[in-house]
Amino acid sequence: MSLSGGSRRSYRYVGPADVRAAARPGDTGTGIRTAGEFVVWAAARTREELAEPFTFVIGTDGVLRLAPRRSEHVACAGGEPVLSAGEISFREDAGRWTAQEVSNQSTGYCPDTDSWPAVGQALDRAGLGHPGSFTHEVIFRRCGVCGQHNIVRDGHFVCVFCDADLPERWNIEP
Repeated sequence: MSLSGGSRRSYRYVGPADVRAAARPGDTGTGIRTAGEFVVWAAARTREELAEPFTFVIGTDGVLRLAPRRSEHVACAGGEPVLSAGEISFREDAGRWTAQEVSNQSTGYCPDTDSWPAVGQALDRAGLGHPGSFTHEVIFRRCGVCGQHNIVRDGHFVCVFCDADLPERWNIEP
């Protein structure tokens, strides 16, 4: 798959091994390739469910996969690598569905903020409007000293576990 702009990298699962072990290939989130598939998927959800964000991944095939919010990203992806992952919420406006809020918040995959093009392209293919970028960007970094994964907050690139400086560039996978 060719992505225009942004990263072309795929992300392997880097979270807890026991969570990874519970993910079964083929047991993935619901694939959404078209607007019709999304309408069918949304019609099967309650109003309360649709009011909350959902777990999403973009598979290496470029397909948007959705699962309930409290689902693990690695389960949504069937244990496979992804082009992006995070949380997404939708709204219907004048008969058209739109992704209202989209983040790259996935501590299992820790995708970089430049994974947006894969998300935007998957939403475009599925006929879903979107904000054009992540509405909430999460910056993930691995500490080179203690090896822990960190979420960088307020531009403070310091490890919360050992106070070492964190790199400016994404480095989750060694």
